[in-house]
Amino acid sequence: MAQRVRKAVLPVAGLGTRFLPATKAMPKEMLTVVDRPLIQYAVEECLAAGIEEFVFVTGRNKGALEDHFDHAYELEMTLANRGNKQAELKQTEQATIRPGNAIFTRQQKPLGLGHAVWCARHWIGREPFAVLLPDELMVSTPSCTAQLVAAHEKTGGNVVAVIDVPRAQTGSYGIVAVKAEKAGLAEMTGIVEKPRPEEAPSTLAWIGRSIVMPEVFDHLDKHEKGAGGEIQLTDAMAKLIGHQPFHALRYTGGRYDCGNRLGFLEANIAVALGRADSAAETRALLGRLLKG
Repeated sequence: MAQRVRKAVLPVAGLGTRFLPATKAMPKEMLTVVDRPLIQYAVEECLAAGIEEFVFVTGRNKGALEDHFDHAYELEMTLANRGNKQAELKQTEQATIRPGNAIFTRQQKPLGLGHAVWCARHWIGREPFAVLLPDELMVSTPSCTAQLVAAHEKTGGNVVAVIDVPRAQTGSYGIVAVKAEKAGLAEMTGIVEKPRPEEAPSTLAWIGRSIVMPEVFDHLDKHEKGAGGEIQLTDAMAKLIGHQPFHALRYTGGRYDCGNRLGFLEANIAVALGRADSAAETRALLGRLLKG
């Protein structure tokens, strides 16, 4: 029986240079999609999958992330005293992570995603864990992480979420090689970080969601550098293939790359259109703008 996935690692140390000057003084993960910061969507996705413990791997000037998930006593008291702000009070309280369930640790040097995940090793221990890149906003029921957890319960090992991308774009992703695909779940035979299109083993791209077994830390401990001169998580995961179960799951749902401006704009529109409290107004707004 597969061990339950209880913990998640969220690497949030990046500088967000593609969103300057907005991210000069604000973490990119605090950029809002409609009315929630990106990081909150990732946490809510985990909670929907039964995950309740979080390790945030941060960097300098990321204190707003920790504050966001803490109680805001003055704000909550003000909302409670006003009497007509109960909905806003509930939303504020729902953004709070339970005491003791969040750890914030620093990645002191930008040495790559693999290094960021390695920084969480002492809090993860020898348990399977989820890895979520908050730049990727997933919208689905069940959540992307819930889909991965369900697959992990079947296979008992590592599982990564993948989608098909144009071959010309394979150089921007970790690309997986698979065999024996059935019902969207396929055994993996390899994973390569940002291959040249002509060298990519497939067009199945890892999209920043994974369930990873703790043995990955045995390889990350070596601090071996890969693509871009960085310590790559995909390189360490590749070394687990053939030694324990490793599968790719075709993700079914909406996916928005909020690491670039156009993807972030698309996410805002899509989420607003998908919400009952904003869909009609958003359609009307888009209609007016397109007519102009």
